[in-house]
Amino acid sequence: MRMGMVGGGRGSFIGAIHRMAAAIDGQIELVCGAFSSNPENSKASGQDFFLPENRVYGSFEEMIRKEKELPEGERMDFVSIVTPNHMHFPPAKMALENGFHVVCDKPMTLNLEEAREMVKTVERTGLLFCLTHNYTGYPMVKEAREIVRSGKLGKIRKVVAEYPQGWLSTFLEGTGNKQAAWRTDPARSGAAGCMGDIGTHAENLAEYITGLKISELCADLTTFVEGRQLDDDGNVLLRFDNGAKGVLHASQIAQGEENDLNIRIYGEQGGLEWRQMEPNTLIHKSQTFRHVLRTGVGELSEAARAHFRIPPPGHPEGYLEAFGNLYRNFALTLRSRLKGETPDPLYTDFPGVHDGVRGLAFIETLIRSNNSDRKWTKFVE
Repeated sequence: MRMGMVGGGRGSFIGAIHRMAAAIDGQIELVCGAFSSNPENSKASGQDFFLPENRVYGSFEEMIRKEKELPEGERMDFVSIVTPNHMHFPPAKMALENGFHVVCDKPMTLNLEEAREMVKTVERTGLLFCLTHNYTGYPMVKEAREIVRSGKLGKIRKVVAEYPQGWLSTFLEGTGNKQAAWRTDPARSGAAGCMGDIGTHAENLAEYITGLKISELCADLTTFVEGRQLDDDGNVLLRFDNGAKGVLHASQIAQGEENDLNIRIYGEQGGLEWRQMEPNTLIHKSQTFRHVLRTGVGELSEAARAHFRIPPPGHPEGYLEAFGNLYRNFALTLRSRLKGETPDPLYTDFPGVHDGVRGLAFIETLIRSNNSDRKWTKFVE
């Protein structure tokens, strides 16, 4: 599958991650791009990636127009959007309206209004849309979801999702750090900082594994670092649509923490525990047993087996491979669609446009709850 990219040029952290993830399985080739809002930087980035000059563009508008003019079999099949948040919606909408499928980094758009418009565009065009909530790509996350689906936990009662980081413990955006600058700028990042950047990952993971939907929440958001414009810490109480209760916290001022996304799920008959810092391990436990499940070891579900690459146990797979699973699943689903075949359900398992709406609705509900005296606020898409 031929991929075009918007953003992700020189100096981009997430652009490099997307390119590596897309290339892991040999299913996707980068053929073109508009890698920067600066045409010269875009050209320089294209040289870094060994692309021909005529396939490196000065803007996403130019890329989409000119790629559409190329014959099938040569033009890009889909576009990957890896820009700051405020520039997700315009290229995604234009790509879809011109017949190109889309992979988009999260959050899907800058605000909920744009997210709702994106749903309409995807439904109107009938094209594929993948949102890179990459943590859903881990095999043991998929195993956790299958255990919940199987009923082994019984009815879910409590969910605890956490995502602490420490990298923004100081006013890093004031030092010229590019990543810190745009992630703490409401014009580019959106209405939430920490909760929009990483809290939405915890929200998505909780709903993905449990199959439940958040129905209400009570939020307390804080900006600890002086001079910062957006929240850098948040604590949220959750109510789910089956009556379960939850706790979600995310922080970017937790000194000493790296990327410790983790989740614990408790049902009537058992519990689950998974940590992103130890992604090959899933703990299934109750008052009478404790099973340590490992990627590649023992009888795991088909959903988990389909998402690890290295058969012998003990060879670690991690962040890039989880990201790669989303790109591989998207590519295989797209290949089936283009052939007029029914995609294998194992590979249609990637976050989509409706997950994007949930993420933006989560952010807006958090803000409303934090600003309200009543606190408990209904979750409305």
